[in-house]
This record gives sequence, structure tokens and C-alpha cells, in this order.
Amino acid sequence: MKPDALPPALQRYLAHVRTERRLAARSVVMIGDALVRLHLLAEAAEVSLAAVQPHHVRGWAARLHAQGLAPRTVAIHLSAWRGLYRFWGQQGEVAQNPVDGVRAPKAAKPLPKALSVEQAVAVAAFEGGGGDARLRARDHAIVELLYGCGLRVGELVGLDIAAGPGAAGWVDAADATAHVLGKGSRRRSVPVGAPALAALAAWQVQRAALAAPLETALFVSRQGARLSASQVRSRLAALALQAGLPTRLHPHMLRHSYASHLLQSSGDLRAVQELLGHASIATTQVYTRLDFQHLAKAYDAAHPRARRRS
Repeated sequence: MKPDALPPALQRYLAHVRTERRLAARSVVMIGDALVRLHLLAEAAEVSLAAVQPHHVRGWAARLHAQGLAPRTVAIHLSAWRGLYRFWGQQGEVAQNPVDGVRAPKAAKPLPKALSVEQAVAVAAFEGGGGDARLRARDHAIVELLYGCGLRVGELVGLDIAAGPGAAGWVDAADATAHVLGKGSRRRSVPVGAPALAALAAWQVQRAALAAPLETALFVSRQGARLSASQVRSRLAALALQAGLPTRLHPHMLRHSYASHLLQSSGDLRAVQELLGHASIATTQVYTRLDFQHLAKAYDAAHPRARRRS
């Protein structure tokens, strides 16, 4: 069934979203598809659209999901149905909106992307080729800190050259510790490994030639001001290309890699939670799924009975 074959009452709503609300053509098409499904579902249930109740809508949403529609698609359908009944309510044609309060199935959260250990170590060790030696030293130190300490990009760009009254964060080289201000203004301290300390020392030699007078930021741009998060993202993307990485690199990927590799080696979820600065361990538990993927790949590659699926 096509939208142009819908009953007049549904056609009026389609005309309303097309001409009065002036929705994009793609949105009108999606609403039309959702109305077709609503009409067919109500017809199969032998209930008029004006008599639809919330339990009907919940059952239909569950059926669509069971038939293979993605949670986001079900949510789009519910939104279209809700808009229809709101429109009819304004026209005085229905007393209540049966879609109000009905939620779509929850979408599965995608696993964060992480590099393999070999990829992460390779990109952390890569110091670039050609170009400005000062920027190469800076970018190398940035990668070492992001992967070696699991910092968020906001925590990284907030680092100052030293502790002070207004410092959001700093690295204590003598103590091999980074002190950062994370989400929710929560402070935490994380250990800094020897490679990151060496990269930072090399960068600080170069920093003096770039930083503007009185600039307190640890990482500065070519113009001498504090480096922004977007600038870090751009530099990492370029660095990944130079290093021959087969995927686009972004700051949070290095944080994910830090967490998953640490969990693979230690198995200590609580310690990973503290190092990442997660308020709830439930947030950190996503890395146990990453760890299981690692184990499953090892099993599939090595065990003689692993090929369970053709």
C-alpha cells in the first residue's frame, strides 16, 4: 500500500505536514510510510484509528521491533503517529493521544572503537616526518598523553605548564602524575609513563619558541595560544594518515584504547574506573564487552572447534 492510497483522514494529515508545517520531502515520505503501517495494523486488529488505545500502540511498536525494524525506525513511526493524533486532537476528532507515553525499544549502544595494541603503540611511537619540528614534538606528546593516561581531549587541552591558583590541570614530572579536572568538575590524578614523560620533556623544549608571553597552557597552537579540542582532533586525523593507520583517529579512540588494553592486561575493572574518572562503574563496564571481543577473536583464531558458524 502506498501513502497516496490512504484514507482521506490520513491524507489530510499528510497534506498538513507537507504544506502547513513545510517539512522536508524526506520527512514527509517517512511520515507517509509510518501512516501506512498504522493503517494496516489497525485494520488487522479490526479497530478504527479513532478508537486506538495505548495498549494497541505498545503492542504494535513491539511487533514492528520483533519484525526487524531498528529501534530508531520504530521511534520515527511512533513520532509520526503521535503527531497524527495531536493533529486530530486539535481538530476535536479524538479525546486523547494514545501514543503519548509510549516509548520505542532502546537501541543497543555501539561499542566504542579502540585500536589494537600494536596500532596504538605504533601511533604513539610515531613522531611524524617532515614539517615543523616543534609541532611534531607537540603532537607526539599529545598522543602519548591521550593513550598513556586515558585523558579526555578537554582534560588534555586544559593542562597548564605548572600547578597554580587557576590551573585546571598540570603534569608533575617529578612525581610522574597528571592532575586533571574531569567531567562534573571532579579532579583525579593518573600515572604518567616514561615514554609520555620523555615526549613531554622534548615538547617543553620546543614550546618556548611557540608560546605567547604569559601563556600558561601546556599545549599551544602555531599562533602561541592554548590549543583547542577541535585543533587536536584535526592534528590526530592527519597524524593517523601519516602513520598509515587504517582508520580515522580521534582523541576518544585513544582513551578507549587505553581503557580496553589496561583491562585486558589487569582485569581490574574498579581500577580502570578510577583511572578514567567515571562516576559510575556501569559506564566502565562497556570495556568488559570490548575485552570479551578480544577473547572471542583469540578463540576463533586459535581453537580447532572455534568455527561454529559457516
